[in-house]
Amino acid sequence: MIKLNTIHYPLIQDVNIVKEFSSDILKNNELYLDLEKRFLKKYSFSSLKTFSFTQDGFLGLLCGLQREGKIAISLGETEALIQAGKFYEDLGFEIVWIGLEKNGQVDFKKIENLDVEFLFISSYIMDTFVKTDLREVKQKTKAKLISNGTVQYSELSDAVYFDPYKLTGFSSSGVILSDLIFKNQSIGFVDNIAVYQINQGLLSQNFISTLKSKFKNVLQNLFADDIYFFVEPKITLEFTLHFGLKNIKARELIRTLSLDEILITNGEGCSLGLSQPSRIIQEMGYDKEISRNGISLSFSQDIDDENIEKVCNLFYRRYKQIKVLT
Repeated sequence: MIKLNTIHYPLIQDVNIVKEFSSDILKNNELYLDLEKRFLKKYSFSSLKTFSFTQDGFLGLLCGLQREGKIAISLGETEALIQAGKFYEDLGFEIVWIGLEKNGQVDFKKIENLDVEFLFISSYIMDTFVKTDLREVKQKTKAKLISNGTVQYSELSDAVYFDPYKLTGFSSSGVILSDLIFKNQSIGFVDNIAVYQINQGLLSQNFISTLKSKFKNVLQNLFADDIYFFVEPKITLEFTLHFGLKNIKARELIRTLSLDEILITNGEGCSLGLSQPSRIIQEMGYDKEISRNGISLSFSQDIDDENIEKVCNLFYRRYKQIKVLT
């Protein structure tokens, strides 16, 4: 099996449930507290909180921040957060939305002198993995930055959260670290199993940056005018490649290649089972049909040049077969 969708579909971990990790207000909970201490020290934060990594969970975070000030959210963030932001507006509260440019980058003009207390923005965009320079964001606004650190952590973030599914393969609680932006939980309310599993997932992450250019060159030679790039590969994370194939729905190629044990994805919506084209591509200004062309690859296992050629040739054959059939 050649897995080119690791960021959205992780290798599933074994769930390790050890009774010594359980919370007990009558004990000192040394095993768990040591884990929490190491987790916080690794990312240089003082407070850890677990929450449901769903629309409802993020809505709870937004409502907690509402008392402290205004909130802005980049439209390049995870789907659960975007849904929560829209629900938050339905409740009568204000969200300042930061859109995406046609090139896939966040709209920095919207961040210039942004008068909010909190900005949900990460060092990368979902689906396309276009990098966002948080240093530039910091220069344009005084807002506290709350970021998704699942794939890449930035020390410029004032709070960082982790996606349990993308790290463990299970939809358990998420973990968010900060310096008291979010209030501490009583240990009885902390999902300590999620903390353990997410920490293990982060420790086992492995990305390979040498494959991107090789795959890009071979694919361009094979597909010629049938391949195009929604975003410039040079501005995306080094271990990812995003592109489009003309006149084909990505899900058709995803399903076909899975029979050959080659795993790819259209993006976060694909991994969430939404059967929808990439929202991120649409936020960039493309229509719904064009956004169905998008394919995301992420590289976490080493592949030699011979197998890169084989994989890309199979991409091309399956693409041609699907076009003939449709």
